[in-house]
Amino acid sequence: MLMEIGTAIVVGLWVMLPAYLPNSFAAVFGGGKPIDGGKTMKDGRRILGDGKTWRGFFAGTALGLLVGLIEIFLLSKGFHFFGISLPGFSAAGIAGALDVSAVIAILSLATGALLGDMTFSFLKRRLGLKRGQALPLADQYDFLIGAFVLTAITSFGWLTATLDWTTFIVIIIMTPVLHLGTNIIGYLIGVKNEPW
Repeated sequence: MLMEIGTAIVVGLWVMLPAYLPNSFAAVFGGGKPIDGGKTMKDGRRILGDGKTWRGFFAGTALGLLVGLIEIFLLSKGFHFFGISLPGFSAAGIAGALDVSAVIAILSLATGALLGDMTFSFLKRRLGLKRGQALPLADQYDFLIGAFVLTAITSFGWLTATLDWTTFIVIIIMTPVLHLGTNIIGYLIGVKNEPW
């Protein structure tokens, strides 16, 4: 059982890296023109806010894709983690395969994570929460929900073949811990204004 959970943690981290990293990349490389163009809605609040920028969105997507491509390259060279076979992103089920389905899966994870974060940012503005203000659970799962939804739409077969129930549950449990840890690091190095 412990071995199964350990494998699920490693596989979950591996598969979700293209979804886990884009928001951090967007924070580091963001700035510039906000996606909402500074516009407000009828409630007088910004649509998204200054924290969601085009540069951050494209940087996060591109670097999420790059992470996935590096993973595919490593797999093509026979990479494994202490004997644990790691899955690829291709619908063909070949670990090191780089094809259209693999690129779509990776882009869906990365873009979905950013879109999920933006969707919840929109909802937070509607609730009257300011930029950076905490919304427990939503802050930890917004990007994960977006990544899963978009990837289920574009790459359902790959997603269900790659993530068994144990791995899926492990991802749900470990995501808030990883999210908090990376946000604390971002706060300490000055990339984020708040540690959540």
